[in-house]
Amino acid sequence: MHLAYRRWILATAPMLALCAMASGATPRTYANPILYADYSDPDVIRVGRDYYMVASSFHFSPGIPILRSRDLVHWTIVGHVLPRLPFAPEYDMPGPHTLTDAISKPIGGTRYAGGVWAPSLRFHAGRFYVYFATPDEGIFMASAARAEGPWDPPVLVIDQPKLEDPCPFWDDDGTAWLVHSRHGAGPLILHRMSPDGRRVLDAGTVIVEDKARLPILEGPKLYKRNGYYYILAPFGGVEKGAQVALRSRAITGPYEQRVVLSQGTTALQGPHQGGWVETPSGKGWFVHFNSTGAFGRIAYLEPLVWKDDWPVIGADGQPVATFAMPDTGSPSTRDALHESDSFSGPRLGLQWEWNHNPDDRRWSLTARPGFLRLIAGPAEHLVTARNTLTQILQGPRARITMRLDATKMRDGQRAGLSLFGVGPSWIGVARDAGRLRVTLAVKGVETAGPAIDGGVVDLRADVGPEQTVRYSYSLDGKSFRPMGDAIALARFSWWKGSRPALFNFTRGAPGGSVDIDWVQVDHPVAAAD
Repeated sequence: MHLAYRRWILATAPMLALCAMASGATPRTYANPILYADYSDPDVIRVGRDYYMVASSFHFSPGIPILRSRDLVHWTIVGHVLPRLPFAPEYDMPGPHTLTDAISKPIGGTRYAGGVWAPSLRFHAGRFYVYFATPDEGIFMASAARAEGPWDPPVLVIDQPKLEDPCPFWDDDGTAWLVHSRHGAGPLILHRMSPDGRRVLDAGTVIVEDKARLPILEGPKLYKRNGYYYILAPFGGVEKGAQVALRSRAITGPYEQRVVLSQGTTALQGPHQGGWVETPSGKGWFVHFNSTGAFGRIAYLEPLVWKDDWPVIGADGQPVATFAMPDTGSPSTRDALHESDSFSGPRLGLQWEWNHNPDDRRWSLTARPGFLRLIAGPAEHLVTARNTLTQILQGPRARITMRLDATKMRDGQRAGLSLFGVGPSWIGVARDAGRLRVTLAVKGVETAGPAIDGGVVDLRADVGPEQTVRYSYSLDGKSFRPMGDAIALARFSWWKGSRPALFNFTRGAPGGSVDIDWVQVDHPVAAAD
């Protein structure tokens, strides 16, 4: 985290730690960020008393997490829109591939940085709708009667690559519209849609383009209020951009513009891209992200008020560190994001997402009940390995511990725990020449540690707010021995933050397996927090 921003939070919210669940805010206030986790490009709606959020998921499968809240501060995962990514064979990671190819040729044998970009979520005529673009295939829509699913298979709304950030809108007379941007950001393009939202009816019209005042204009969200059409959109780029409000009496424009959220005098650079929602009492709120390097783009909640038919977000257009809890009409909850897993159920926990589509022949929760079994497939390096199981990292401090049974490993096999991204690091077990050894790897360079006789080892990763990880291991399940020094987390990688990951791959004959007993995620609180 940027040091100045950390000091700002510590000064304005001394008890801030983890996320709003443990923020230290008083019961009647909350502290930002509400989700210290990489739920990037968020969009949010209210249906009845429930609030729902979606976020971009890129190449991870299942795709498009659905989060639910009653108070807009505490969130939990309730499902995913896409069970798998069906758009192209590359989402299955056919291979093996080399590390060089994975980094320099992201569109090829893999789809790193592809997949789901900036989805929009709406509720219309009794159904939930999610619109999203994949940069290589087009704009898609999926719908469901319940946010938890099941979701209908995605429909290709526009068959054209290099489009991004679609948002639907159904007007008062039932006319359907779709606004989106282009890859590289801007201009904003408007289409008429069929009433069922399954296809566009025209080639689209550019309605907003102002490269001088609104560079890198993207992520539009379309609304209507008091006879005005509003588009809320970020501009200026992921790290240092701001939020603009565009308004017009006609949906086709012309649109006036006003910057409604920016860094101002705060240390929070780039507060932008998100969605507006109202509580039953009519109070407005805006959920947006802020880029934090290795932690990805984490979620913030800002009050939104209207003055002269313009939205004002935050404290007079600047982000807030703490604020009064939203008056949602529901009591505050202690809902939290899923993290730990004992692998004792029939399905993986909703927190887990595979790095690309998994090969379902090579993992199981039933082969050894109470364990997750991963069967090694071929790969030269972790980045090109299939069936790597990940979850979103929650900061600013996290301790991830797992128990690994390596007795069924074969020569050439590597398995363990990673902080995953471009140039990942990992601690695990490697088997070569018939011996099992604890091994540390950084950007593909392995360092062998002690031999393992029993085959069972606990592996641990301690992540700190300085965006580093320290690895350790235990052979007795009690005392942990450090291995290596602090390692910088993979920075912003393929549009995502660094992620805890469980992996198993081989440079030898496929078929060796490991069993993972459990994963425990804790969030130590330092005195300075």
